[in-house]
Amino acid sequence: MLKKIALLVIIILAILVIPHFITFKSDMILGVSFSDQYARYLGLDARSVYQTILNDWNFKYIRLSAQWNIIENNPDDYDFGELDWQMDEAAARGAKITLALGQKTPRWPECHTPTWAQNLSDQEYFAALSKFMEAVVNRYRHHTALETWQIENEAFLSFGANCRPYTPAKLDQEIALVRALDSDHPILITDSGELSSWRQTAAAGDLFGTTMYRVVWNKFLGYTNYDWLPPLFYRAKLFFNGRSAATAWVVELQAEPWIPDNNLFDTSLVEQYKSMNINRLTKNISFARSTGMARAYLWGAEWWVWLGSKGETAIPNFIQNLPK
Repeated sequence: MLKKIALLVIIILAILVIPHFITFKSDMILGVSFSDQYARYLGLDARSVYQTILNDWNFKYIRLSAQWNIIENNPDDYDFGELDWQMDEAAARGAKITLALGQKTPRWPECHTPTWAQNLSDQEYFAALSKFMEAVVNRYRHHTALETWQIENEAFLSFGANCRPYTPAKLDQEIALVRALDSDHPILITDSGELSSWRQTAAAGDLFGTTMYRVVWNKFLGYTNYDWLPPLFYRAKLFFNGRSAATAWVVELQAEPWIPDNNLFDTSLVEQYKSMNINRLTKNISFARSTGMARAYLWGAEWWVWLGSKGETAIPNFIQNLPK
């Protein structure tokens, strides 16, 4: 009996431990996401942050958002000024842009819906959204900085203010719309790395993007980490969804803290460093590389600049010298 128990324990340990030693090395490209709105929220000059990303840190792959409530604050009145500037600055330095558009784009509150659209019927709402997406694609489809369209951001993950009910059929319609307007640029569809099976998303676009958050916080469990998940976890999900790692990106690689109540200003640096610090950042990048995926976009550039403004230079200096 004892021998059977011992054998069972060995098998369980093997199942839990061995996958951590199975890695898939690749020449992973590192890019970065940027939100001018979040930079301003942190009290920073958004254009200065963006130029730091391009000039000082020399990132060549950047993920931007065509944020609906900023560009179309009034119906049919489009203001592309800030996004034009960001695209042009990238083009001048040979950087390539993944441009997110749709109902959900990166950064809370996820669904950046204009005030005027919030009380529309679902039919009117999605018609207005399609019209906006068409305007964005027509604006940038010939821009030299554009590399990829990202349609929606974790479309089926059920969080975010002002989000309307969303279906796979609606995603298919948006993909078809963008393809009809621009057949030259690939389409990226994204999903949660840890909270989704990827069944509805992995095969929907030309490229697939997963988030990768290694330390999270919630009010029930406090800080928890996903260090127990091996690289094989992500590779297996790609395999079972018919997706090659060569066409998969880590579209959000955690490089900023996940803090209680998401209020940076009321959170000490000591508390922030519990979920993100130089050691954790190094570990996250190493782990992402071990999945063998082709590219990873770091998530936290605005916070790195904010840290530097507080005299905390370890992470900004690390980023500046990071091979990309």
